[in-house]
Amino acid sequence: MEKTVKLSALLVANQLDIKGLKAFLEIKPAYDSSTELLYGFGNNRYQYFFNYGVIVFSGHSEEEIKIAIKAIQPYLKDPNNNWLRDDYEISVQPGEMEFDFNQLIVDHLDTKVMRIAMFNLAQSVALDHYHVITENSLSEIKGFARDLERTGKLSIGRREMIKFIGKALNTQNDIADNIYIFDAPEQVWDDEYLDKLHKGLMKHFDLRVRFSEIEYTLRIIEDNLSVFREISHQRESSILEWVIIALILVEVIDLFITKLF
Repeated sequence: MEKTVKLSALLVANQLDIKGLKAFLEIKPAYDSSTELLYGFGNNRYQYFFNYGVIVFSGHSEEEIKIAIKAIQPYLKDPNNNWLRDDYEISVQPGEMEFDFNQLIVDHLDTKVMRIAMFNLAQSVALDHYHVITENSLSEIKGFARDLERTGKLSIGRREMIKFIGKALNTQNDIADNIYIFDAPEQVWDDEYLDKLHKGLMKHFDLRVRFSEIEYTLRIIEDNLSVFREISHQRESSILEWVIIALILVEVIDLFITKLF
């Protein structure tokens, strides 16, 4: 008998207070760590919380999802008004594991299978989030480069540039902390079926490719900022040179006047 379960992953904040959330819920999680919390409620109903602001629901209605997110509002750090979302389905059918366009087909469903599927869906939504951030940053960088080409002058000030560099560095740090493209969950190490599932979902969601694209975009941003810094330093050096020349000129004039009178 075929059975289908819907997964919904939502990025609701830039960060979740996992420790506070665990104390608030007061029920035993199916899995927990300092960065993740997985709760099972029976009949393939799960809630999976990630410290990078993503919550994945399994077997929940839209109303239940809204109520659950509203209940944990105090534990959302820097909440997003426009939730980033992705939906996916798991269907239980006899036979081989399959990865269709928007559906995973497995021959059985348990907490381990659900966790791997929800984990990869959460990573996919997080990558969407970082893709948006890096593309927006790249668009801003292109704007500065166009101004430089058109006017010969850099339209971004030193303070704004430093803030931009900080934003790029924070994005890189967040990705390094939250995206586990090269680290498989420990439960797949000794389970061939789960390992196949994890690798299949990574390929299905193009996680490695999308991760590489974000890394490439960040490198372009970093290269552009390096050029901008050089231009800014040259501009400041030029200003300093003119200040020194002006001071020397004032000193010469003062000396001339003193000798004359």
